[in-house]
Amino acid sequence: MSKTEVPEEQSEQNDLGAAGAQLSTAPKEDAPNLPALGVIGWLRWFWRQLTSMRVALILLLLLSLGAIPGSLIPQSNVDELKVQDFMDRHTTLGPLYDKLQLFDVYSSVWFSAIYILLFVSLIGCIVPRTWQFVGQLRGRPPGAPRKLTRLPAYATWRTDAEPEQVHATALALLKERRFRVHTAGSDSGSGAGTSVAAEKGYLREAGNLLFHVALIVMLIAFAAGQLFKSEGGKLIMEGDGFANTLSQYDDFKSGSLFDSDELAPFSFKLDDFEGTYQKSGPNRGTPRTYRANVTYSEGAHGAEKKKAIEVNKPLEVDGSKVYLIGHGYAPTVTVRDAKGKTVYRASVPLLPIDQNGTATGAIKVLDGYKNKSGKKEQLGFNAFFVPTFAGEGKGQMFSQFPAPDFPVLALSAYHGSLGVDSGVPQNVYQLDTRKMTKFKDAQGELFKKRLLPGETMKLPDGEGSITFEKGMKEWATFQISQQPGSGWALGAAIAAIAGLAGSLFIQRRRVWVRAVRGADGVTVVEMAGLGRSESAKVPEELSELAALLHEKAPSAPAPDPEASSASDSDPDVVPAEGAEK
Repeated sequence: MSKTEVPEEQSEQNDLGAAGAQLSTAPKEDAPNLPALGVIGWLRWFWRQLTSMRVALILLLLLSLGAIPGSLIPQSNVDELKVQDFMDRHTTLGPLYDKLQLFDVYSSVWFSAIYILLFVSLIGCIVPRTWQFVGQLRGRPPGAPRKLTRLPAYATWRTDAEPEQVHATALALLKERRFRVHTAGSDSGSGAGTSVAAEKGYLREAGNLLFHVALIVMLIAFAAGQLFKSEGGKLIMEGDGFANTLSQYDDFKSGSLFDSDELAPFSFKLDDFEGTYQKSGPNRGTPRTYRANVTYSEGAHGAEKKKAIEVNKPLEVDGSKVYLIGHGYAPTVTVRDAKGKTVYRASVPLLPIDQNGTATGAIKVLDGYKNKSGKKEQLGFNAFFVPTFAGEGKGQMFSQFPAPDFPVLALSAYHGSLGVDSGVPQNVYQLDTRKMTKFKDAQGELFKKRLLPGETMKLPDGEGSITFEKGMKEWATFQISQQPGSGWALGAAIAAIAGLAGSLFIQRRRVWVRAVRGADGVTVVEMAGLGRSESAKVPEELSELAALLHEKAPSAPAPDPEASSASDSDPDVVPAEGAEK
């Protein structure tokens, strides 16, 4: 057995020739001859830079940095009111952000430019490397270099076995280890004889290409998701239903290329809402059951089906997902005029303001009410509701528990004009009192009262009454989303992880075995290995292969007893130490 030292890198590359080349499909980057470049030369140089992995990584970093403002600054396509509020509060930053398109990050010119450049960079890099890799798969491992001793891992010994027998044994051994193997001539063409050439680890480059192809697929999927997505919200009370048409949504936003005709045709009805909560301990009030039971149907005449929608368990219908995102109570009230005639009866949804179900809202009586003088007016009530009241004199009126164990409804009354006829949109949960007059109590203060289920608040001077009816309803809010490309994005993300793992943990390497009959008639066996990067795996693997081959072709007796006594006492093969380049 003999050992060699690793020579200088440049000398080694010059000697290895094709044997050390094409271990990857990475393009060679040559420094441009700047003075000699013409217009075409400059264009080619810029194209090479754009399609290099270094530039692709820089663009990916810029894309990540560019997404940060979209997470921290209000976006117009999400909430225009927040954007306007931001500009009102920041008179200097607001106009600056607007000029920089920071309120529309994902549709801005600069973000789109980075996105498109990254897309072009990845495609321009991957396509030629893919064809090159396909060519390598169709080819065979190159023949052995002229001097195997120059390789990082090397082993040699003398044997009485014939060279043809050694080659045949090496072929079988390497095939068992899943190497691509064949018998080849010398790579250098120097007449060094035939050798067994083997290669393994093609999945490393396949994983690398898979990772970058998956990135391209993710970019396409994300772009399609942003351009064709739709998302809307709807509050539904028990017993009410929803059809997936644009007019049915409480709020709706979509991508720039979305067409309302693409809304999936389905409908559902909220049968009831089930909510149970932890009654004691540190997690008191935490939901244990939080479920909306619905009946849904696909298409205009689809069969009705039952489904329980829970948090993170949406209803999926024809590419759309219906998520349960909120819950609250809708006290049922009855309003009568001065003559006792019922002019309004409805379950009014109120918006929660804390985790225990404390809620606020407004009750608006638009038509049908006449005061005791017979004049038509509108009534308005500010409502404050608690599902579990602590009791009179036990602190402020805030709920102590989210379940309706002791519901109380507090009302304050107004009469006049609600302002709904002006054509200006109003918040249904707020009362505009600018054109209304307070009902006053005996002390001249705003008339208000707390009601238990079944109790009635009579308005002053016999102007009518409002009753908090027993048997209030519950409501649930749903988000209906249609996000095309999400499945592709998930599949691409999984493929990217698999490809990255393959490119990191699989090493592409080559092994050569050369057996040549010496001048004394004894066969000299040489084995060498080469990998892409410095790793102990190639020397370890070569050592194992050499030991197995040595069992089939053992070392020949030393011709000189004195030389044999001066050498190592163990005649077995020991691979040379060394690190890969």
